[in-house]
Amino acid sequence: MKRAFPDGAADERGVLTGFLDWQRATVRRKVDGLPPDLADRALLDTSPLMTVAGVVSHLRQTEHDWFAGSFPSLANEPFARQPDGGWQPVGRAIADLVSDYETECAQSRRIVAGLTLDAMQEFTPPQFTPVSVRWILTHLIEETARHLGHLDILREQLDGARGY
Repeated sequence: MKRAFPDGAADERGVLTGFLDWQRATVRRKVDGLPPDLADRALLDTSPLMTVAGVVSHLRQTEHDWFAGSFPSLANEPFARQPDGGWQPVGRAIADLVSDYETECAQSRRIVAGLTLDAMQEFTPPQFTPVSVRWILTHLIEETARHLGHLDILREQLDGARGY
């Protein structure tokens, strides 16, 4: 997926989906070229699941939970929430994790395309109150951007690669 900022005159939907797609495409840029043996290396003793592979896997699960999980009638498969939030991609190649992430993002785009920004979740976990598509898009922008910061730091520490 090519990165492109949303049009400066875009409507609200175009701005929200455009900035989310920018963040999504940046995930691949942060991972491209990483030697596969470094993807599972933990650098933080206090956060052993914070690896490049763990972050990408978690981002895929986050997309799944918020889009397929909120609108299960529009999902391609039955919804399944992972209790660990996707943080433990044991034995999965980083290329496969990125591919799975991009597939999940495509499903999320398809789900959002069929809804208004004001549409409320079909399913809301019991510990939350229902939220709109607008809220979910905004949350995914901040969630993805926050984890891109983690990928920035991990990548630079692992092999010195930098860049936005």
